[in-house]
Amino acid sequence: MYLHGSSKINAAGHLEIGGCDVVELKQTYGTPLYIMDEELIRRRAREYRQAFEASGLTFQVAYASKAFSTLAMCRIADEEGMSLDVVSDGELYTALKAGFPAHRIHFHGNNKTPDEIEMALDAKIGCFVADNFIELQMLQAIASDRGEKVNVLLRVTPGVEAHTHEYISTGQTDSKFGFDIQNGTAIEAVRTAAQLPNLELLGLHSHIGSQIFETDGFEMAVERVAGFARSVKEQLNVEFKVVNLGGGFGIRYTEGDTPLAVAEYVKAITDGVKKHFEGIAAQLPEIWVEPGRSIVGDAGTTLYTVGTSKDIPGVRKYVAVDGGMTDNPRPALYESKYEAMLANRAGDANEETVSIAGKCCESGDMLIWDVELPKPNTGDLLAVACTGAYNYAMASNYNRIRRPAVVFVKNGASDLVVRRESLDNITGNDVIPARLEKQGAQVK
Repeated sequence: MYLHGSSKINAAGHLEIGGCDVVELKQTYGTPLYIMDEELIRRRAREYRQAFEASGLTFQVAYASKAFSTLAMCRIADEEGMSLDVVSDGELYTALKAGFPAHRIHFHGNNKTPDEIEMALDAKIGCFVADNFIELQMLQAIASDRGEKVNVLLRVTPGVEAHTHEYISTGQTDSKFGFDIQNGTAIEAVRTAAQLPNLELLGLHSHIGSQIFETDGFEMAVERVAGFARSVKEQLNVEFKVVNLGGGFGIRYTEGDTPLAVAEYVKAITDGVKKHFEGIAAQLPEIWVEPGRSIVGDAGTTLYTVGTSKDIPGVRKYVAVDGGMTDNPRPALYESKYEAMLANRAGDANEETVSIAGKCCESGDMLIWDVELPKPNTGDLLAVACTGAYNYAMASNYNRIRRPAVVFVKNGASDLVVRRESLDNITGNDVIPARLEKQGAQVK
């Protein structure tokens, strides 16, 4: 397993993250356990900020909270000078409860409800990223009723498809997101937004996909968005103050992944903006980006305890752990690949190829197919790398399995940032109707 950030093998032969021995973390917090390398999270955030500062452009780096949203993570994003993207009232509530400055919050989503819009306006967030004509009219109506003006970016699809899994490609023409540039919908959206009196049209938003390992897609997106901005200026005399070029910057999950350094992605974007937006307006637009996975993805490690195994001679050996698709649904959803190691025997030589199975009553609950490990024994600790993004965020209670705890580790200290769910949490929202009360069994 490739060691990211502060991860290393210590003198005891154990995996150590942020100066914390994971065997001791297991003893303190149990498993499954999400372990987040706080220093690596902060380092990634600073890499973005420093790269943009070197460009000389005005910018915002907005953390995409859908990747991993907790109160503590919102605090770190604030401390590192980031803005924040939210996509629901839950993500917005988390940010506000953490004390995140509302004026640096951007509200995304293709189906915002009136209640979510009201909540965001009450908080005085920085802007909405509008996704369709219904939303524009809804924003106008609600803002008019309140006597307010709303900052808006229009999400456009530039017709650029990133080279990623089809389920996470979002910039192509056939997408549920945004106004299409190629079929004329986008310019009609600009015309509409510019005429609505309670909307302040700041600019455009574009996102071309996820897990992108080259700059070509971003460069093409910048060129197409700039070409659209030029057409808007010529046809409608509307200028954009902000251009948001989204996220999608890749990370290394396995040996075959080849992400670029943060600075390379940023330089490609900023060089493209300087080249293609020159002369469209009096000054170059402010550039926003939205890294999520690349901030927290490789900072996360999930720790499991090995349980049972099943050896099918000549076919496969299954090794089961105490988690699975409930804490990491990505292999089932996207066929995502991961690397792993026996964290309590990190110095042992690999002996066999096994497949890591989860504990759910589901044949598809497989975390890793065919990974080389020392011969796993019941009670060993399995560490799976790069689980910081979209694992906790997408976790579920399938089979009524409790979601794991989350700890931040840094400089030899660990801090609990999300408690492990209790059995009472599992039934906490259940209600037994009066007509069924006598039939309800009580667990003591």
